[in-house]
Amino acid sequence: MGALKSLEDQLAPLFKDLPELPKGFKDALVQYWPYIALALGVLQLLAAIGLFGLVTAASAVITYAGYVTGTGYTGLGLIAAYAGIALLVVDAVIFFMAFSPLTKKLKRGWDLLFLSTIINLVYGVSQAFIGYRGVGSVLSSLVGTAIGLYLLFLIRDCYAVKSAKKA
Repeated sequence: MGALKSLEDQLAPLFKDLPELPKGFKDALVQYWPYIALALGVLQLLAAIGLFGLVTAASAVITYAGYVTGTGYTGLGLIAAYAGIALLVVDAVIFFMAFSPLTKKLKRGWDLLFLSTIINLVYGVSQAFIGYRGVGSVLSSLVGTAIGLYLLFLIRDCYAVKSAKKA
């Protein structure tokens, strides 16, 4: 997590001077963020399960069509699809892991949300090149990440670093 902390320290000044949202919104965000993370984890897990079924079925059809037409099938798109599904599962696990620390307002929960945001950014940018999704995919990924980081850095000071327990 050292690299993550370094990235956090580099990004913090970018969000420091942005306008604050009303205190009530900030408090509500801190209060409901654990449940939002839990819901996102469930949704990502359900999406991964559904996509796994779709990709598996599509792969069978595409492989058969390539066999019948003699065009062949390289499978790079299939590898990218399964890698994306695996990343959805990893991201869902991160959201589940963040739930408990977020309810206790521990910095570890915030760190896990930050990690999830960075993973989603890397995934979004990589899919533009691997999945041939193009510039629109990269731009929407960048905008979504910027909004997510803004909200995260807006509430970062509400999460405490866990202190060492007394013996």
